[in-house]
Amino acid sequence: MTIATAPVPPPRAFIPALEGMRGMAALGVLLTHVAFQTGSGHIRVLGPILERFDMAVAVFFALSGFLLWRPHAARAHGYGSAPSTARYLLHRFARIMPAYWVVVVFVLVLLPSAAQSANLRVWVSNLFLLQVFVPLTLTDGLTQMWSLSVEVAFYLVLPLLAWLVVRLRGRAARWRVPVLGVLIAVSLTWNFWPVPTPDAIHADNWLPGYLPWFGAGMVLAELIHLVAPASRWGRVLSNQRLMWAIALVAFLISATEYGGPAGLERAEPWQYAMKMLLGMILGFGLLAPLVLRPVEAKPHRWLESSPAAVLGRWSYGIFLWHLVVLTMVFPVFAILPFNGHLLYVLTLTVLGTLPLAAASYALIEEPARLWARRVDKRAAEAEAARRAARESTPAPASTH
Repeated sequence: MTIATAPVPPPRAFIPALEGMRGMAALGVLLTHVAFQTGSGHIRVLGPILERFDMAVAVFFALSGFLLWRPHAARAHGYGSAPSTARYLLHRFARIMPAYWVVVVFVLVLLPSAAQSANLRVWVSNLFLLQVFVPLTLTDGLTQMWSLSVEVAFYLVLPLLAWLVVRLRGRAARWRVPVLGVLIAVSLTWNFWPVPTPDAIHADNWLPGYLPWFGAGMVLAELIHLVAPASRWGRVLSNQRLMWAIALVAFLISATEYGGPAGLERAEPWQYAMKMLLGMILGFGLLAPLVLRPVEAKPHRWLESSPAAVLGRWSYGIFLWHLVVLTMVFPVFAILPFNGHLLYVLTLTVLGTLPLAAASYALIEEPARLWARRVDKRAAEAEAARRAARESTPAPASTH
């Protein structure tokens, strides 16, 4: 059965609400770390919910899956072309590494609790995002970077995934969603496999386990070409109240034993699989109404507001710097970790993080993005010059 029941218009080139959603996800990650380090998980009812805001990582991963898979889906469905692998990797490098390296150097040199244990293995593992593979290399101020390590692994694998389904285009493109569904289903079994790992390393922190969260966004990147806004499925998936209610239910379930224990305690394999499934539903449910809503729909009141857009632009800096600030808040303000003061510590952490995130965006992230664009432009000009030279070269004279 074909998903679309009406003509599917060309998708929007830019979806502003996704910027706002990225900002909200960054604040969610900040909140869960403040809740954990203030010992707020013991608050009845509210505590487990606060600590489960780590599910904001599922939203980050779904956003990456959607935005990075979208060009490949567009090409398969007859809209434009995907960037070359070299161009794609250049822009991913410029987006992630310069700002990240600044944080790593700052922490390993200037943050006392991290600098004193910063041996060569710690330096190499953190500089090259290998923390989830090398034992005992996650350090104070940088422990959240495990998720960035997973995300960069996804960046590297994505061109291979795109190549594997490159023949599913045109009329065959409708099979791309079922293929992604199979990949997600297999990934949900990852923690049941006996994967050998070094001591203190857990395979559930590797990319295969988190593919369902990326897969939620990848499926949406396909559905924008398959689901017409006026169709029955289009009306259902773009219904914000319905889809966000489903996402809320998934989030609340994740805060129970079904989503595994909060904090550093290891989950049982079935709990891990359930958390991945719930995170996939959460990411899909939050993003679907934003990417599948009709073009003529009114702007989202909050997610497309100016403050949300600013938070979206600063979101990567918020993610990078908030644990540095949080680690420093306790000694500077004479607060004992795991001893309460949630709102006080949260306020101090937000106020300290936002200026750093703004500086990171203005001084590092945006200049790096512009540098990548200049490299692109020079490469395009060089290619155009070579093409013009080939076309202007006279054909060899006939010897007949």
